[in-house]
Parts: sequence; structure tokens; C-alpha cells
Amino acid sequence: MTSREVRQKYFEFFKKRGHKVITPAPLVLTEDPTTLFTSCGMQPLIPYFSGKPHSSGFKKLVNSQPSLRLQDIEEVGDNRHTTFFEMLGNWSLGDYFKAEQLPWIYEFLTQELGLSKDKLWVSVFKGDKATGISQDEESLTIWKNLGIPSERIFSYGVEKNWWSISGPPESMPVGDIGGLDSEIFYEFKQVAHDLKYGSSCHPNCDCGRFLEIGNSVFIQYQKQVDGSFKELLQKNVDFGGGLERLVAAVNNNPDIFQIDLLWPLIEIIQSLSKKDYLSDKNTSRAMRIMADHFRAAVMIAREGIQPSNKTQGYILRRLLRRAMLFARRLNLIESYYLKSLVGMVCKTYDDIFPDLKDKEAEILIAFQQEADRFDKALRNGFKEIDKVEKLDGKTAFYIYESFGFPLEMILEIVKERGQEFNLEEFEQEQKKHQDISRQAAAGMFKGGLADQSHEVVKLHTATHLLHAALRQVLNSQVRQEGSNITAERLRFDFSHDQKLTPDQLKEVEDLINAKIKQNLEVSFEIMDKDAALASGAVAFFRDKYADKVKVYKIGDFSKEVCGGPHVSNTSELGIFKIIKEEAVAKGIRRIRGALENS
Repeated sequence: MTSREVRQKYFEFFKKRGHKVITPAPLVLTEDPTTLFTSCGMQPLIPYFSGKPHSSGFKKLVNSQPSLRLQDIEEVGDNRHTTFFEMLGNWSLGDYFKAEQLPWIYEFLTQELGLSKDKLWVSVFKGDKATGISQDEESLTIWKNLGIPSERIFSYGVEKNWWSISGPPESMPVGDIGGLDSEIFYEFKQVAHDLKYGSSCHPNCDCGRFLEIGNSVFIQYQKQVDGSFKELLQKNVDFGGGLERLVAAVNNNPDIFQIDLLWPLIEIIQSLSKKDYLSDKNTSRAMRIMADHFRAAVMIAREGIQPSNKTQGYILRRLLRRAMLFARRLNLIESYYLKSLVGMVCKTYDDIFPDLKDKEAEILIAFQQEADRFDKALRNGFKEIDKVEKLDGKTAFYIYESFGFPLEMILEIVKERGQEFNLEEFEQEQKKHQDISRQAAAGMFKGGLADQSHEVVKLHTATHLLHAALRQVLNSQVRQEGSNITAERLRFDFSHDQKLTPDQLKEVEDLINAKIKQNLEVSFEIMDKDAALASGAVAFFRDKYADKVKVYKIGDFSKEVCGGPHVSNTSELGIFKIIKEEAVAKGIRRIRGALENS
């Protein structure tokens, strides 16, 4: 069964049960300063778990969310971890709960995907004295009634079967929400036979016998001032299942790199390197890292990110250079493999990201330029290394950071020299750098603004006019999905299913300029959050607001909850021009615009 088939079966299964298919969020959340990338399907939905109505009007939702998790980057190379993945998700916002969710997902796995019930193991929350929350007897009973025998049901504590955005209960701030969960694992019988496992093996073991394929989170608690947990007014369900892992289970193959989303990349690498994927573990690992990192890099680049030394651009650079490093270990010294790999990723995802076809050439150019920079970095790095007799941690980090010289190669050189290396010293220097970067990123990404210069403030104000104009010309369901603003231009992402016609673009542009010419006053009022929303002020659904918010008005044309900054009158803006309109993802469009002096 292909990935496309599994994804579609999932959508159809939950649509028949009253779920609305919603547009996934962009991979790059420019409006959220707390994170660089979307890491799971529930991330954009957090505000709705506390009772805020979803913009779709539905309480039962389903989608497939492209996600990126960098904490797994060092694990990539085994048969189950990737940085980029798709997360199939279904949610109940105060509608159904455990009694419906667990039987539904069991039915989907066994009936729709045809997984053997004898290969499914589950886990439930065993209770926690510190929180006062007892064992999840309800989920335990449901699983038993569905036919899962007691010996295939395991109970774990908060470290395995508890979820909140901030981690385990003790680390949750007052007011944060969370809840216990129930995970599903698929057992690979052939791996179990090869391992000759003993009584100590269990579903959360890392031996390879089990693969987690889904997790139903029951978000029902809110942390109180005294550290206790109070039940929310509504009980929520958040299910997440990795598409790649589900396909591996369907194909009864523990190696997710042999599914249709990744295997074509492995085949290209095998052909170019003249090496066999399964010849030895080092070869397999290098090929997996190349396949994973190039796929993730293409997905980041399709959202307009360029390799750089800052924020998302830094991650893109790191993925590309790490992939190129392992390409060298396969004797792929020249970067001619880039065209084939980028092309294959674009082809593989043409069903859900049709815009990749138009962006392929641009992405390839950016990757080739980065490959050239990496070659230069290696040459410069080797020159610096030749200047020192012994590589200490501080010097190594300087070479690593200044020239982009890979740590893996530094360690190999130290080993060849027969020297010892103080990795702890290197990590201390790296931590200092990361702390500085985090502080810079937190300020840079606040509201998607590059800085607070007058030019940036003018363009930020123009996004309010653009948002209002799009809602008037297209429809009132248009919502901002992200923005990024520099002194030269604005980039505005919004929800819409179709390409805008030239007439629509002209109407939007003319409407904005008409409002600018009216010399409208830009003012704000501090209001209670609920009162602001009730007044009709537009709010960005993935922002977390305090009890008091600023509501900015531009005449009677625009009214938005926003932290600012803004100009005081539209007469300061000049003439607004739309530079380009394009697709970002399914159901999400992007407009690039600029202001010219009047």
C-alpha cells in the first residue's frame, strides 16, 4: 500500500465520522517566535483545546501535517527516525472522547489498513501520585474489550504516557493544559525472532522489535496555582500517527526508508555511488541520512528559506552540509547528485505540494550554491586545522562555526593524529553560541518583523490593509497564516484554495491604495481578550494572547488584535504594489508586496 493510499484512507475514514479536513499549517511558522518549525499536527490547534471555536465551525477535525523535528537529527541513520515527516491527525474539540477515539483508531488500523490485531500492542497511563491522577482504567478496559490481551497492554508513567506542550506535569506552568495518552505499537515478528528477546523487552524498548505508529492524547486537565490539576470544561482528543511509520507497518517492513516516499531517493544514491544499501551498516546509515536530509531541505526551501547562518536558514544549511558530508563517505565528492535528488523529492510530493514543480529550479540553484560554499568551507577549514598542533574544544568550535567545518570530520582528523579531544569543552562553546542565537531569534521573529525600523513598521501596517482587502475581495473566511517583513518587502501567507486572477489582484491592490489615500487614522485600544474577539477584531489563531490585548483599527476598514508597531496614519505609507502571488501549500497562498514613495 502506498503512502498516498494510506493518507487518503485516513481522510475518508474520519470524514465518514463527521470530521472536517482542514488545511495543514506551513512548515515555517513566522508568526510564532517560540519555535522555528511546525513539529506536529496539534501545534496550530492549541488555542481550541480550551474552548475557542475553530474557524471551520467544526469540532471534529482531520488533516496530514508536514512536520520537522530536529531533536531526532542525531538519530537519523537508523531504520525509523527522520527529521521531516507527515503526521496524520484527528481531533475532537469537546465532542467525542476515549469511548469513540480508541475503537475508531483500532478499526482504522485493522480494517482499513489491514494490520493484524496480533501485532498491535498498546500502552496506557499508570497513574501518578504527584499529580493525583489515577491510572487510566477507562482506556485499559476499552482496549481489553477490543480484543487486546492483557499481556500486550503496558502501563507507563508521566515520562511516556503524558502530554503537554511544556513537558511533564512538574515542568508545566500554571494555566497550561495537558493530559494522559494511549500509544499504539506495531510488532515486527521477524525482528522479534532475530532478537531472541527476553522478558525485559517491552513496547517502549529501542531494540527495533516495536514501532510506535499512533498516539491518542486526551487533553482534559489544567494546572492550578497549588500544583494540582483541574478538569477542563471540555475534554479533547488529539491523535497523531506518523504516515511513514504507518506505511512501514502496512508493508510489514521495519525499515521506513524502504517505503515509497523514501526508497526512490535511496535507489538514486545506490546508482550514483555504485554501492549497495544493505551492504553494511555504515553504507545504510549514510544513504538514510542523505535521503532524509535532502527531503527535509527541499521542504524548508519550498517555503522561501535560503541557507544562512540564522534561524531556519541555519537549519537548512546544517541539513544540506550534513547530507553532503555523508555523500562524501559514499565517494560522491562532486555535487552532481543534487539534481536527481531534488527532482525526485519534487516528483514524490507533487500530489500534496504541486507548487514544487515551479520551485524546483530555484531550489536546485540555492542548493548548488550551498554545495559550492561547503567545498570552500572545507578547504578553509583544513587550512586552519593545519595551523594548530593540537585541536582543543575551543579551537574546534571556532573552525566549526566560522567555516561550517563538520564536527564529524574534526573528530576523524583528531583520531588520525592520535590525539585526545575534549568534547565537553566543544559543547560548552556550542551552548554559549546557542544561547546567544536563541535570544536573537526570540526578538527577530516577534510578529515576523526583521526589525522595528520605520520602513518595516510601514510594511507591517500595510499587512493589516492587505488582510482586510483580501477578506473583502475574496471572502471573509480568508485568514492570515504567517508573515515575514523586512525593510524592502512584505511576505503575507493566507488561507485560500485558488490562484488569484489578475483582476482580483488589481482589485486588492486598488482597494489598499484607495484606503491609503483616504489618510485613515491608525489607532489602538486595550481591551479584554474576549471582548476584543466578540467585537469582531481579527485574531491570528495560533497566537497565545494575554487577558488584555491591543486592538488596532485603521479607520473603519481594518480591526485586528496585534502587538504592533504601526504608523499613526495611512498617509505615511506611499503606494502599495503586489510583486508576486503564489502557492505555499495546499489551501495556502502567498503574496509578496512592497511600498513605493507616492
